[in-house]
Amino acid sequence: MIERSGRDLLNAESHFAFGKNWESYAELIDASRISEAQRSLARLLGNEGLAGKRFLDIGCGSGLHSLAALRLGATEVLAVDIDADSVATAAAVLSRHAPGKNFSVRQASVFEMAPTAFGQFDVVYSWGVLHHTGDLRRALRSASALVAPGGLFVFALYRKTWSCGFWKLEKRWYAHAEPAAQRKVCAVYLGLYRVGLGIRGRSFRRYVDSYKTRGMDFYHDVHDWLGGYPYESMSPREVAGVMTELSMVPVRAFLHLGRLGRLLGRNPGFLGSGCDEYVYARPRDSA
Repeated sequence: MIERSGRDLLNAESHFAFGKNWESYAELIDASRISEAQRSLARLLGNEGLAGKRFLDIGCGSGLHSLAALRLGATEVLAVDIDADSVATAAAVLSRHAPGKNFSVRQASVFEMAPTAFGQFDVVYSWGVLHHTGDLRRALRSASALVAPGGLFVFALYRKTWSCGFWKLEKRWYAHAEPAAQRKVCAVYLGLYRVGLGIRGRSFRRYVDSYKTRGMDFYHDVHDWLGGYPYESMSPREVAGVMTELSMVPVRAFLHLGRLGRLLGRNPGFLGSGCDEYVYARPRDSA
């Protein structure tokens, strides 16, 4: 068993019930959300693309981005998740929207995905997942080992903020709270979010209506944010240090700092931490 602080990291019950959230979200997947997911993934991949490549989606959730990978030309997609509900949801989404395509969906933790058993992939993708494993640095090592020589490691992580200590405590409570209590906290958070947008002269309704981040849904993302436990975060400098140790080469990054963060030099994280997006490559001459 892989454990940290007495918690079995291979046991989905030690994590927030992400799968139930994705199961609900999957009902909203339509052509526009699929197209937005494709645009988001294509932006990260740049000119490298996916045509003729093997794609691994670690923490596949609803399966939306595995679907996007197939639509972008991946010849094989393996979608994995530790949560059984996510696995079932992803399998249903891919079967419905990508019939006849070469994909498989498996229940697995990143900590048990050895290259000798799973092989290596041209693109390993894990967006907003590895910081919920309970051991972020180990998760980065495990995931990067699945990248084939010349392949890409595409991932997103919560940026470290001044408020991360508070959010870790909040998430630990929320992840195991009763639904009624979760709804109350969610209502308070949404009220604060509305105020925050108002201070910046923005309309909450318009913001929600135009919310197209990666083809996702604002309200499902809020529930995901409030309950996402285990929780860790990492600064871009820390990410660079880990990737250097793993002999991975930076390709591109999209960093989330925000207007106030740029002013203060660091994101305060009062209403949460956005995800920084990274693309690293394994050199072709790597063993």
